Amino acid sequence: MTASTMEDVESFRLRARAWLAENMPKIDPDYVPPPPGDDDEEWVKARELQKKLYAGGFAGICFPTEYGGLGLTPPHQEAFTEESLPYQMPLALNVPTFSICAPTIMDMGSEEQKRDRIGAAIRGDEILVQFLSEPSGGSDLAGLITRAERDGDTWVITGAKTWSTSAYAADWALCLARTDWDAPKHRGLTMFLMPTTASGITMNRIRQVNGSTEFCEEFFDNVVLPASAVVGEVNNGWAVASRQLFYERTAVGGGSPYVSGRGDRIATTPRSNPIEIARATGRTGDPAVREKVGGFLTTQKVQEQLVERVTRAIQGGQLPPPAASFMRLFHAEADWERDDVSVQIAGAMGTTGAAAAPGMGGVVGVNYLMRQGSSLGGGSTEMSRNIISERVLGMPREFAADRDVPFSQVKRARN
Repeated sequence: MTASTMEDVESFRLRARAWLAENMPKIDPDYVPPPPGDDDEEWVKARELQKKLYAGGFAGICFPTEYGGLGLTPPHQEAFTEESLPYQMPLALNVPTFSICAPTIMDMGSEEQKRDRIGAAIRGDEILVQFLSEPSGGSDLAGLITRAERDGDTWVITGAKTWSTSAYAADWALCLARTDWDAPKHRGLTMFLMPTTASGITMNRIRQVNGSTEFCEEFFDNVVLPASAVVGEVNNGWAVASRQLFYERTAVGGGSPYVSGRGDRIATTPRSNPIEIARATGRTGDPAVREKVGGFLTTQKVQEQLVERVTRAIQGGQLPPPAASFMRLFHAEADWERDDVSVQIAGAMGTTGAAAAPGMGGVVGVNYLMRQGSSLGGGSTEMSRNIISERVLGMPREFAADRDVPFSQVKRARN
């Protein structure tokens, strides 16, 4: 689609407004969804809503037409997102399906993988997930030890992954494995597209402090994949993973052009709102509380403008792709401030709450317990600082004892 044949943004907005009003259900402000992990019906509903978008011609707005999208621009997507705010949307599909996995496949996958997996996701037929982190790896993704061995025309995968967001609801996963143990750790990796129901996969859910079981761990016992499962090139999986991590940082920071609607899903534990908490506790006249709320609102506005500026600069070539770490880092700091200010204003009510107090009822306390999640999702904040210093500011690289050492010779903990 060329600029001369592309529908203008305002016309698209008006058409989307009319379609949404006619076809999509309104958000029920009193509905409280179940915790992640107890939400099978939510995922069924998300697929149904995505199918509605696809049937109406509003799915995959920024994805190319050859892979099932509309081939339109980020301003078209933003216009649709703004119009869709009062309506139920398939937010559960935003992360990681549309904002991380599908763009990675679009950039690095084969034509068959692009047509099949991206198209199926846009139609609402499939959900994608990431199999990256490992129990022994921490933040050192390239230090993974899940093994992929070639057996004729197939690959046999053994090992384990963990912290896989909503893997229980997914159909396919991007799985990074080691295929050359004599190469340095970044050079002997290969990315695979793996069906989550493949024979040999055992999947367990992980219960968090807030009761959610949305994260999973997976164990691979001789999982057999065809040669066509390789994404990119054999032993060049770090290039695929790097692209994937770029999209992850962009998604966590709020700058992805591929999401449908605002957010990653309907909030299962509503986000703490310092303004509502100040009202519920009768502290809106307290100068110290007003100062805290003012600081919170300022941070939210700065985050919104930072996302817009960095996204535009990366798209225009003024900033390199690693600059997405600015968005990811500031997202964490903004979330910390939200939870810190909320619990400071709420005091004891943040733990016990009151049924008539919006944003209370223990929600403030639970959110504070989960506060550090913002430090880890999409890569730790320490990693983001390293990326900014080394790849954006050009500072010297941090020392690594295992750099350029064959991975088979790297000392590591043994179970």
